[in-house]
This record gives sequence, C-alpha cells and structure tokens, in this order.
Amino acid sequence: MAGTSLLALIDDIATLLDDVSVMTKVAAKKTAGVLGDDLALNAEQVSGVKANRELPVVWAVAKGSALNKLILVPAALLISAFLPWLITPLLMIGGAFLCYEGCEKLVHKFFHKEEQEHEHRETLKAVADPAVDLVAFEKQKIKGAIRTDFILSAEIIVISLGAVQSATFGVQVAAICTIAVLMTIGVYGLVAGIVKLDDAGLYLAKTDPQASGAGARIALGKGVLFLAPWLMKTLSVVGTAAMFLVGGGILVHGIPGSHDWVHHLQEMVGALSWLVPLLVNLIGGLVAGAMVLAVVTMVGRLRSATVGS
Repeated sequence: MAGTSLLALIDDIATLLDDVSVMTKVAAKKTAGVLGDDLALNAEQVSGVKANRELPVVWAVAKGSALNKLILVPAALLISAFLPWLITPLLMIGGAFLCYEGCEKLVHKFFHKEEQEHEHRETLKAVADPAVDLVAFEKQKIKGAIRTDFILSAEIIVISLGAVQSATFGVQVAAICTIAVLMTIGVYGLVAGIVKLDDAGLYLAKTDPQASGAGARIALGKGVLFLAPWLMKTLSVVGTAAMFLVGGGILVHGIPGSHDWVHHLQEMVGALSWLVPLLVNLIGGLVAGAMVLAVVTMVGRLRSATVGS
C-alpha cells in the first residue's frame, strides 16, 4: 500500500510538472512580445550610464524587478482564486495597453525626432559634466527602469494568467512563478550581456597584434562594435512589432466569432493561410492602438485646456 501510494504520488508530481511545463510554454509564447520589448526598453534605460557602472545599475533594476514580481504574482493568483471573471477583462485591458504603447512608440519615433535627439544630447551632457551628481542621475535611471518593468511585468503576468486560466490552481501557481523567475533572470541576464557587448568588442579590437590569433580577435571585436548598435535597433523594432501582434491577438480573440471568420479567411487564401492570423492580429493591434492613443491624446488636451482656463 505504501509503495502504491508513493508511486501514485510520484505519478501526480510528474503529471503536475508536465502540466506546468506545457502551461509555462504556452504562457511564454503568449508573452514573447512583451518580453522582447521589455528587453529592448531595459537595455535602453541604462544607456548614458558610465561603463563601469552599467552592471551595478542593471543589478539594481533586476532587484527592483524581483520585488515587482513579489507584488504582482500573489495579486494575480488571488484574482484567479477569488475573482476569476476578472481575468478576461484584465487580459483585454492589457492587450489594449500593449497596442497603445506600440502606437505611442511609433508616434514618438516618427513625429518627435527632435525631442528624442534633445533628450539624448542632455543625457550625454549630464554624464560628461563633472558638476552633475552621478549618484542622483543613476537613481533616476534606476527608478525609471523599475517603473517600466512594473508595467511590462504586470502585462506579462496577466497574459500568463490568461494562458493558464483553465488549469488547476496548483498548476497556475507553479506556471506563473516559473514565468516570473525565468523572465527576471533571462531578461536581466541578457540586458547585462547587451550593455557590455560594446566593451567586449572594444577589448577584442585592442588585442596586441603580436598575440596568437590576433587578426581573428581584432576582426571579431570590430564586428561586434559594428553590430552592437544594430542589435539594439533590431530588438526595438522586433519588440514593437511583437507588441502589436500579441496585443492585437488578445483583442481579436476576445471578439465573439473571430475564430470562425479568421479560419474562413485562411481557407480563401490557401497556401498563404499561415499569414492570415499574423496580419489580422497586426492590423487589429494597429487599429486598437491608434484608437486608444487618440482617446488618451484627446483627454490629455481637454485636461490641459481645463487647467489652462
């Protein structure tokens, strides 16, 4: 009997771990867009910080991110346990916010270039000026990055919760906790690698020409220095596109009957049917983001006019 109970327990644990693994993979796929943007944004947050302070700043933000998860994960699990009907509305709000954030980035990129360049110049000037309190400058950077992380983490936790909504509460706890831990370690580990990539390239490029394999190491270093800025740009573009795809996908799937007409469009297209969901999600995300941005902009202008009068 004891042996049978032990085998049953082992089987239950194995099943639970398998369920957690599957649910974690599903949640990870759904949150990939936010993670891409999270990675790009947090790498950008430490730009302007002196080279020898980059890793301490990343570490400080990572600790703040872990604290964010300690707040968000229990809150999400409490909602799942006592207010499960709230998950879908929160998921839709999260999707709409993702699309809005993506649209805001595009507008800022293409219509506020001068403001962006001015901010960049001011950052460089602050770092170069010996009169500027760099401790306060770092703290400001860290606070901004932690705020950004809190918003993105909330989105990821809500999306993950929606992905595992049908699972048992134990599987939900394990999957959400796994996503939170992997997200924190993975994102900030990669951020640390990205911000030090140019230093690694510079180190290789300065290799003594007389050293063994110097030519290959110097060439690799120069290649890294050339590719590092493009990597950041690529991460930003991919992250923004993924925000529309993920956010649009959440909103489209929340529309009753959307699965049927998307499937009908796929049948009409034929060989390129795999493109249909991507395009529908992308277009849906762009439209939703533009609508939310228009409303937010209008409300902001009305408030400014009211305060001004």
